[in-house]
Amino acid sequence: MSKGTIIPVASGKGGVGKSFLTANLAIALAEKRHHTLVVDLDLGGSNLHSFLGLSNRHPGIGDYLKKRVSTLEDLIVPTGIANLEFIAGQGRTPFLANAPYAQKMRLIRSLQRLQARYIFLDLGAGTSFNTLDFFRMVPRGLMITTPDNPSIMGMLGFLKHCCLRILVRSAGMNPPVRECLESLFSRPVGENAPLTATSILKAVQEVDPEAVKAMARSLETLRPRIIMNMGLHPDELRLASGIDRGLKNILSLEVDHFGFVPEDPRVRESVREGKRYLPENRERTAAVAVEKIAERILRYWDRTIPESARRIHAHALTLFSSPAEAPMAR
Repeated sequence: MSKGTIIPVASGKGGVGKSFLTANLAIALAEKRHHTLVVDLDLGGSNLHSFLGLSNRHPGIGDYLKKRVSTLEDLIVPTGIANLEFIAGQGRTPFLANAPYAQKMRLIRSLQRLQARYIFLDLGAGTSFNTLDFFRMVPRGLMITTPDNPSIMGMLGFLKHCCLRILVRSAGMNPPVRECLESLFSRPVGENAPLTATSILKAVQEVDPEAVKAMARSLETLRPRIIMNMGLHPDELRLASGIDRGLKNILSLEVDHFGFVPEDPRVRESVREGKRYLPENRERTAAVAVEKIAERILRYWDRTIPESARRIHAHALTLFSSPAEAPMAR
């Protein structure tokens, strides 16, 4: 097994800057002399290579799943940045987003054996079972959202599906519990209250109190870290308290707020030109924010962060008060 830290990066919807942040956090950690590996697991639309300034010419995960290469290690390529390596995604192999269960489990076991200090997994957007299972490989992962309501609702939906997936998988082959879950999931839409992790645990409690304890313990291991990207002002972080309340009440889920990255037009320019954002734009406010998140990974990844929303808000205010450029208004 790898002794490194695996960091899955997910989002409820596309267009929130997930691959941009994955690539640049990996670059920032590599520049701090940590051996870092970034894996493109967006198996329906791989494009992480473009954020690393690489061409789409390398064999990738698709070749491994189709057994054209023996190990994931055979797919590792240098990025041109010291300490940073890359594994490509689907390459020219289509329909990988629908990889069957056996292939997915083989891939997960191989990912867990990779050797690097930090291993970033750039996941596809949305809530497919494969994406949810990649995210729940480890207790802590990064959730990327923007301050816009559709993005926040997408993130909350992703975390809800992830919690439900954990509960279903932790139920195992317990027949009474499986029957209870099937009854809950098959009831008509709009009947009674919305299905939540809390309501599921309550229903299972009536069927098997011991099983519900195990399911609750499985759910407690999940503690995502939220990054708000493309922000226009730190006050958008005031949404964090509502996010916390909703996740606690509906999913019994605790999160840490891990960063606020302001919008920067240079990001789109660098992608369009096929260039890396870091290190060329190191003085930009967004780059400073990314570097700060990389420092938090080094210091806090294995710990909870008390009052994380307040701390992130305070740091974001210092960014916006600096003489560096401010994000462009829409």
